[in-house]
Amino acid sequence: MTRNIAVIRGDGIGPEIVEQALRVLDRVAELYGHTFTYTDVDMGGNAIDKWGDPLPQEMLDKCLASDSVLLGAVGGPKWNEVPGPMRPEKGLLRLRAGMGVYSNNRPAKIWPQLSSASPLKQEIVDKGIDFLIVRELIGGIYFGKHETVTEDGEAVAIDELRYSESEIRRIGRIGFESARKRRGKLCSVEKSNVLDSSRLWKKVMHQLAAEYPDVELSDMLVDNCAMQIVKDPSQFDVIVTENMFGDILSDEASMITGSIGMIPSSSLGAGSRGLYEPIHGSAPDIAGLDIANPIGTILAAAMMLRYSFDLPQEADCIESAVSAVLDGGFRTADILPKDAAGCTKVGCKAMGSLIIENLRKG
Repeated sequence: MTRNIAVIRGDGIGPEIVEQALRVLDRVAELYGHTFTYTDVDMGGNAIDKWGDPLPQEMLDKCLASDSVLLGAVGGPKWNEVPGPMRPEKGLLRLRAGMGVYSNNRPAKIWPQLSSASPLKQEIVDKGIDFLIVRELIGGIYFGKHETVTEDGEAVAIDELRYSESEIRRIGRIGFESARKRRGKLCSVEKSNVLDSSRLWKKVMHQLAAEYPDVELSDMLVDNCAMQIVKDPSQFDVIVTENMFGDILSDEASMITGSIGMIPSSSLGAGSRGLYEPIHGSAPDIAGLDIANPIGTILAAAMMLRYSFDLPQEADCIESAVSAVLDGGFRTADILPKDAAGCTKVGCKAMGSLIIENLRKG
């Protein structure tokens, strides 16, 4: 198999962690007889510095011409003062919209080797943490109208939250289909006691439920969901929710697993081309120090193999290698336990090399 991957190295630690993921992909290609070619794409702060635009059209076109996109991380305080439409994060929003990736799928799964790293009580962790958050990605308040006006002599900021039935229905189907492939439980999260958009969300989700009699649908208000994720995460299988709620809940869910450095995500639309990235930020304070955790990015590459390229064995190969390295007690700084008993602290490059050494063709 030959596939072209658009590579956005990004800002801060982005280039370091992406480099390790590419090394892993190259070794997987050798083991399984594939060819992965890479097209570099500028996006985020580095694109602002180079082109004066967080995502020039030429760069978006490269992504659209690829088979999938691998992204490190973008942004940083260096670009905090640039005008709103030119901020690094605007490039990411435009990339998602341009690619039509309306579904962000983020697993919250604790690796057994890292159970002690969870901030939750051990008796809660022991019940299990293994759920998926399906977040609508290109609608809602992030993509609505934004303006600041003057009313009665003072500034008033307005952010518009819009959802159509069709937008809700298509992400709802992703939620139901994901639950069908897992444990058959779907929790729809909204704020229907306050918001019209949430009342429409709830109505459409219950309409869809008739098409999925094998999936158990439940409803939960977002504030209650935030509480339940830390009180008893074992109750969840798949959560489906709108853009802003999903943004917040998925970050909360990632932290209960021990480290955001371990969590990948995929963003998919109607076709097979996807956007794959770790969930963490660019961490400019540790950029260039060789201490970043590349595992989230490496696992994002595994998700790309699984979901966009239909290469489950190759994805399993990477995930097994990560597990073997963790079994060996190797840890980057963010996942190193306080007592460090039985563990060896390694840097970003060394973690990449260890994972490569443990890749075995299944």
